Amino acid sequence: MNGAESLARTLVASGVDVCFTNPGTSEMHFVAALDRVAEMRCVLALFEGVVTGAADGYARMTGRPASTLLHLAPGLGNGLANLHNASRARSPVVNVIGDHATYHKQYDAPLNADIEGVARPYSKWLRTSKSAADVARDGAEAVAAARTAPGQIATLILPADTAWNEGSGVVAAQPVPPPAPVASSAVERAAALLKGGGKGAILLAGAALQRTGLARAGRIAAATGAELLAPYSIARIERGAGIVPVDRVPYPIDQAVERLKHLSYLILVGAPAPVSFFAYPGKPSVVTPKECVIHTLARPEEDLLGALDTLADAVDARDATPALQQHERQPTPSGPVTLQGIGGVIASLIAEGMIVVDESITSGRSLLAMTRGCPPHDWLPNPGGSIGFAMPVAVGAAVACPDRKVLCLEGDGSGMYTLQSLWTMAREKLNVTTILFANRTYQILKGELANVGAGNPGRRALDMLEIGRPDLDWVGLAHGMGVPAWRAETLDDLRRHAAAGLASQGPSLVELVL
Repeated sequence: MNGAESLARTLVASGVDVCFTNPGTSEMHFVAALDRVAEMRCVLALFEGVVTGAADGYARMTGRPASTLLHLAPGLGNGLANLHNASRARSPVVNVIGDHATYHKQYDAPLNADIEGVARPYSKWLRTSKSAADVARDGAEAVAAARTAPGQIATLILPADTAWNEGSGVVAAQPVPPPAPVASSAVERAAALLKGGGKGAILLAGAALQRTGLARAGRIAAATGAELLAPYSIARIERGAGIVPVDRVPYPIDQAVERLKHLSYLILVGAPAPVSFFAYPGKPSVVTPKECVIHTLARPEEDLLGALDTLADAVDARDATPALQQHERQPTPSGPVTLQGIGGVIASLIAEGMIVVDESITSGRSLLAMTRGCPPHDWLPNPGGSIGFAMPVAVGAAVACPDRKVLCLEGDGSGMYTLQSLWTMAREKLNVTTILFANRTYQILKGELANVGAGNPGRRALDMLEIGRPDLDWVGLAHGMGVPAWRAETLDDLRRHAAAGLASQGPSLVELVL
């Protein structure tokens, strides 16, 4: 058994049974090994940013790492934008990056580069295998590192000769340390704030935003009067009827400051203190009031659910009844396209168990408010802000949850970063319906231009913010990738075509012209 096969079988033994791939010459022995390991599902993508985004989406829905397979430093570099998002999502990912054979490195061949240097900013664990005998052990340790709370990226660099030389055989899965318990002093301080009066909130992230964590936080809120909030930048939230509702801190800085201005304290559970996404002249970076006390109950790597349980005991909230979101169905809007109408149509489409991947940004401003009372579903936003995440994450979510429908909300500008995702959806017959908001512009950047006080843009500036002339034909692009697609110009069109796509098996796309 060569090093490549020993690694592939070790990954499977460690619970990694999906590999999102875009390989090259240095990875050919690993490709051949995967052909012999039937337990590993291999999913090809035509761009490395789709590979890394899909691994992120898979991890968000399963809590387990998938493997990526990428080619040398340029291949890894192509995937970095969505590794940034995966890092911010605290998604467990195991990267396998091929490299030149150890004896070939000295000749500085054209594709030679510092792979560790490219990988280091987003890899909490990073290693280059020194020999074929080390590969399987290194792989097992990479999986354990990726699964260490709260989830992180582990990158294993595999020189070609460590793949083709004789390996050590399969190495057993390595133990994964449990999340650390929170300090009793952190619980005591949080309880004192909750009992001390004043208007406060609990800011939740990670596992605290899934149904079990929300129920525990909801009991604390019911007993103390504290608000429940989530950061704007989150990886996943369970929401809808029967689930404890949470408000998300708004993205626009003025709205965020207004939303939080009354707080006298803020308790962090796996979340960072809220700050503005960017710096703006004359506006604060910190969006909480200066007098607001910010206290960390639990850091991301600590036991968030245990922290909420302990805090519930400390404030006598174990038996409190949390407020649950009630089921609400509004009449489905029709007629001309409006932002409010888009929110209403999408709310009418959401069914129980659906996974919504949201990169709508400008066009989706009304979505969270309009979809609160829908049947229970998962919502996956972009925690890292690097655009082009939604369609790749939808690929990974659909691979992770083949029995659930995925609704992908994508902008035309950001969609162009990773439109190759559509091809993978078609090849794998994934149940993803994409609503593509075609406003022919980077609308979010026009707002940012005003926010930073850069003045009134002229034609040359606008040409850097608009993507018309020629208009993108998303129906044609989707058809070219093998995905059925329709164009919608009214809310009625949007509802009819999206409902048809969701009712079918396999992928579909609706281009909504704005």
